[in-house]
Amino acid sequence: MALNNLFIETMQSYNEYLENIVLGSDSIISKIQNNEVPQALQLILQFSEGMTWLIDVNHKLKELGYDNELNHESIQGFLSEINNGLEIQDYVLVSDIFEYEIKPFFESCSLYEIK
Repeated sequence: MALNNLFIETMQSYNEYLENIVLGSDSIISKIQNNEVPQALQLILQFSEGMTWLIDVNHKLKELGYDNELNHESIQGFLSEINNGLEIQDYVLVSDIFEYEIKPFFESCSLYEIK
């Protein structure tokens, strides 16, 4: 029974994280627009680390029979685009990636159905 609770808690954390990505994207966009680049960079680092966790959890749960479609390739593409924008210090581009690509992508992601 404890194992089942662990799966449920993991799915709940996953769902909460998905919902928070939209708010986090808004924060990153706002920080960049307000020229608060160091704070935006910290949030972007947290976003990148969170994406690794999200993909890992999604993959592990799928191996255990809890399938919930998450396009890992799209996420890797976002991370690559962000990295490219940061390398050339084009923060407007990075902001646009969050506003027009990442935020809509995660708004359309499915949550785990917890029974």
